[in-house]
Amino acid sequence: MNWKNRPGAVLATLLTIHLLGQIDRNMLLGFSPQITRDLALSNAQYGFLVGAVWVLSYGVMSVLMGTLADRFSRPRLIAVGLVIWSVCTAASGTAHTFGEMVAARFLVASGEAALIPAAVALLYEVFASQRRSAAIGLFFMGIPVGIGCSFLLAGSFGAEHGWRTTFFALGAIGMALALPLSLLREHRDERPQDARGEPFAAQVRAVVALLRGNPAIVLTIAGFVLVHMVAAGLSFTQLWLVRERGFDGAGIARTIGMLQIVFGTLGSIAGGALGDRYARRLPGGLATFMLILVLLAAPLMIAYRLAPAGSPLFYVGMCAGFFLPLALYGPAITVIQSLTPPQMRSTITGCCMLLINVFAVAIGSFAIGSVSDALARAGVSAPLTKVLLGADIVAIASALFFLMAARRLCSKAPTPQGASEAVLP
Repeated sequence: MNWKNRPGAVLATLLTIHLLGQIDRNMLLGFSPQITRDLALSNAQYGFLVGAVWVLSYGVMSVLMGTLADRFSRPRLIAVGLVIWSVCTAASGTAHTFGEMVAARFLVASGEAALIPAAVALLYEVFASQRRSAAIGLFFMGIPVGIGCSFLLAGSFGAEHGWRTTFFALGAIGMALALPLSLLREHRDERPQDARGEPFAAQVRAVVALLRGNPAIVLTIAGFVLVHMVAAGLSFTQLWLVRERGFDGAGIARTIGMLQIVFGTLGSIAGGALGDRYARRLPGGLATFMLILVLLAAPLMIAYRLAPAGSPLFYVGMCAGFFLPLALYGPAITVIQSLTPPQMRSTITGCCMLLINVFAVAIGSFAIGSVSDALARAGVSAPLTKVLLGADIVAIASALFFLMAARRLCSKAPTPQGASEAVLP
């Protein structure tokens, strides 16, 4: 039986791999107090490690891996990436200096770059149009569950065995999963040339031409990138809560983990499912739906930074920040994929990952770390609070781009999932 005829199994497999990838990626967040202490890292170095180091590898390699996924077997490409990032996750546990950790995490990012461009195009292909936003949202449930599990592991298994042993164990699990995945076959080379992607340079030129001619895609991507400033702030959440709000490190790690899992997962499920259900009733479809989500979450996210620590409003705002970015994944990527020709879908996803990692993860994280260090040196009280509030306001500005995208889509009058349908090989 062709494995593509079992979309539920495809989604479950990709979600499992995505979950592991997010745990491997975000263990630095869960262990941030221990790793910054053991490796003697400043805020700026830590921000560089979780930001710029990642984007230099993951962002650029996402585009390259996207072009390869538009030409060759996507399951085998994912399997190769899984082996690379798992070996280097284990190697992270051997790092004793800032430079060694940089090298290991750089290569972890290179391997993980293979997953999302290939997986998103596969899901768009195997699911019917009325279920695509929900399916893609469920796949990106790996982000909140993975982030949450990273904090839970740090506060439980990691607290007992240490961060180095945790990295070793995660690397072994990933290498065990790669073998069965590599056995899945996909005959991309048997498709007509015009149904496959071009070599790297030509493929990138084609995507640039597509973006120039379709403002709706550009505006959707811009809003999607901006909302990821919430993710940049998440890199410093535990440090902020411990240093400026007086929480215990291990205790708040468990709390962050549980809330991230619950409300990030709820966002992934609700955003995709409600988008599929209600977008057809809204002018502008999924773009208008995303605008509404941002406007509803905005006041709660701002209140989170200003409310008394531990108050109900504090926790409600924290949960809104976990909910919003994940609720947008299914709708945003469905819009982008639907307006993109089939032979470019992995590449356009890779370009989105590059932009997210450049402007949110790298520049955003490094800016938060650097500005907070500068404010602290100047004697400003609660520097992280002020900087993280600014990052949240930038994320909320994504509403303007979703509004403009909705107006563009209204003028084109597409279906909620876009004008195109998946073409099965």
